[in-house]
Amino acid sequence: MPFSGLRVVSLESRRAEEMGRLIRNRGGDPFVAPSMREAPLANNGEAFRFGERLFSGGFDMMIFLTGVGTRALTRVLATRWPAERFAEALRQVTVVARGPKPVAALREMNVPVTVTVPSPNTWRELLEAIRERPERRIAVQEYGKSNPDLLEGLQARGADVTPVRVYQWALPEDLGPLREAVRRILAEEADVVLFTTSVQVVHLFAIAAEAGVEEDLRTAMRRMAVASIGPTTSEMLEEYGVPPDMESSQGKMGFLVMEASERAPEIVGRKRPAYPQ
Repeated sequence: MPFSGLRVVSLESRRAEEMGRLIRNRGGDPFVAPSMREAPLANNGEAFRFGERLFSGGFDMMIFLTGVGTRALTRVLATRWPAERFAEALRQVTVVARGPKPVAALREMNVPVTVTVPSPNTWRELLEAIRERPERRIAVQEYGKSNPDLLEGLQARGADVTPVRVYQWALPEDLGPLREAVRRILAEEADVVLFTTSVQVVHLFAIAAEAGVEEDLRTAMRRMAVASIGPTTSEMLEEYGVPPDMESSQGKMGFLVMEASERAPEIVGRKRPAYPQ
């Protein structure tokens, strides 16, 4: 089997059971540690203030970063205003979608998309896609964590930028599995680690920092096969000093597991001899 019995750590949360099966079916020994949960903000005042400004004509452009966030914002605003009002207001402004998922969510609302950001859908492609646009009053639907590079890039062009947070990624209520994942990586009881979203990187290192072993974790991960689902996640890994060894060709969980299973044995065999155990 492709993984050849390698010990594989995954930080997947919503599809944890499926991830375990995929790894096992590809010959790996999985340890899946849910690393995050989607938590509604306790106070939706920021979203409501955005709605009031949008409905009064206060924005020229709205940037949607995720499908989940698009739908969440729609639900939040519908608790205060008629459900159709958000879609009606969006039809009056320039709508930018970062990739297919927000496009699909906006299509459900019958909202036309003015600009679709091309693959690989990072903040760099987004800024380039709207480089010639004249709009300067811009709202940005955020996801999980803020993207300061995007916000600063817009502001550098003279834009009045309003981030709109409608949900946030929180650490799981049970931190035991995530702490165990850190322990296994540090003890070299894992050979491969799979990342399916950038927030998993942030939370893994947050747990390591809590224990004062952040640099040790970084060093240990350089001895493993580190696999990323796509450019945004790869960029986060690089920010934390752990460049990924490979990136999925399709940006989907199944492809990530399949391709990692095929490449990990060679990667581990090449990296481990360089680091005496």
